[in-house]
Amino acid sequence: MRRPGRIAIDGPAGSGKSTVGEQLAHKLGYLYVDTGAMYRALAWLALQEQSDITNGDALVQLLHEAEIVVSRPTVDDGRQYTVTANGRDITWELRSAPVALAVSTVSTHPQVREIMRARQRSMAAQEQGVVMVGRDIGSVVLPDAELKIYLNASLEERALRRHTEQVERQGSEDGLPPLAAVVEDIRRRDTMDHDNMRPAHDAIVIMTDNLNVSQVLEMIYSYLEE
Repeated sequence: MRRPGRIAIDGPAGSGKSTVGEQLAHKLGYLYVDTGAMYRALAWLALQEQSDITNGDALVQLLHEAEIVVSRPTVDDGRQYTVTANGRDITWELRSAPVALAVSTVSTHPQVREIMRARQRSMAAQEQGVVMVGRDIGSVVLPDAELKIYLNASLEERALRRHTEQVERQGSEDGLPPLAAVVEDIRRRDTMDHDNMRPAHDAIVIMTDNLNVSQVLEMIYSYLEE
């Protein structure tokens, strides 16, 4: 069986694409690239520099001046990857509430997406095997990827997963937004990301509401065998 060299996994926030993508890449021995981490890194930098996240030109300038590197995990602390900005490890800071609120605005700028997409294509071209996860990988970034998966789930299910993930990471609900607030945040992100969140015409769409990660992976493995 000849495995596809490039696998694109797309889907909205909370659809499970990051967990599925990371585990699939590990299983295949491929590089895992969460493209959302690149946009979150830029959002983090903009907040640090107090840059206007609604100003696309300012963000492009910041992006050109900064060195953002996404690599395989360098620390065994449960992370899926390591992200550095100008040499500083910011992997866990990318999941902060301020970054989560800013990233959708940052990623809406066409000139920012153009630069990011070029960098993502370059990363894929340098690898023998890559699982790339995002919103528009199969449709725009890697339209010639050999396997394209689009994961989706209901808004309520995606919010519940995100809330559960946050509680498990912190160990309690103290200080975390309630589930209702997570629902509204994901609804907001869906609205802002709508234009960049379309499945490729040849993508395999998997609804994950009633599926756990292992079951989704089994479905993808069956397509790999085909």
